[in-house]
Amino acid sequence: MTHLPDYDDLPVRPDLPPRSAWGVWGDEDEVGAINLLTPERVREGAALVRRGAVFALNWDLELPDPPFYGRGPLRHTVIDQGDGQDDYYDAFYPQQSSQWDGLSHVGHSTYGYYNGRTPADFTGRPGARNGVEHWARRGIVGRGVLLDAGRHFAAAGDPIHPTRTRDLTVTDLRAIARAQGTELREGDILLVRTGWMEWYESTTYEERVEVARVAVAQTMEGPGLECSEEMARFLWDTHVAGAATDTSTSEAWPHRFRPGEYLHMDVLALLGIPIGEMWFLDELARDCAEDRVYEFLLTSAPLNKVGGIASPPNALAVK
Repeated sequence: MTHLPDYDDLPVRPDLPPRSAWGVWGDEDEVGAINLLTPERVREGAALVRRGAVFALNWDLELPDPPFYGRGPLRHTVIDQGDGQDDYYDAFYPQQSSQWDGLSHVGHSTYGYYNGRTPADFTGRPGARNGVEHWARRGIVGRGVLLDAGRHFAAAGDPIHPTRTRDLTVTDLRAIARAQGTELREGDILLVRTGWMEWYESTTYEERVEVARVAVAQTMEGPGLECSEEMARFLWDTHVAGAATDTSTSEAWPHRFRPGEYLHMDVLALLGIPIGEMWFLDELARDCAEDRVYEFLLTSAPLNKVGGIASPPNALAVK
């Protein structure tokens, strides 16, 4: 479509779920809002490279340690072959560390997965639907924008506490953008930093064990995007191509696993907007604070795995 409908005008057909973007890019679409990264927007993103400064946005694959949500630790084996080295991974959970959640990760409790897919479509084999390989084959490249909520609220004397629930509202995001002099444009890849990851890296192993325990018990508290229809409307009407945070989930903890209060259902499943979690944004944020430039070329190469549910972003910001 050359003109996207507003959130309040969704869906595009009466037979589709309310407030869904299903069918906007066709009934067979498997990439969602990544469709917004047109060649023109790729060129616009490339034009933002002025200094050649590169910031890697992937966290260590071994972090968090212990892993959250019952996932096992990555096991890495190095093989000495005499004339060279080989290696392999076991228990590699693509959502253990920095990640894109794919369009087959979470479905809406009533309507199912993006564009009407069902669990039967997710086989991990040829013919699977909504897999991350569709993002991988076209690549994710465009204008990235950072909203540094951590610095913004610390400067205002209202710092974000990493172990307390803190809903970042649409009003908050707009205020941060205004304070930074940042304009949000259609097709942007939105990054939101809370400072959670910086805090986690300062903790002891004993403290990390406790963080993992409360994550599994779903009693974890922490900052993140507000789980609301207003946030879903904002992300759609801004027409971002994706949205990522430095937190273990995009939403503030604790979650409410029901429509209207869980962005994974309302944004990922209904709107097809990729959700990124645990992106390493601290070094990029420090540089943005120094030069007051919060826009950059962002590249991301997800794993080219047929039917993959999620992937490390393999993301770079270039200024």
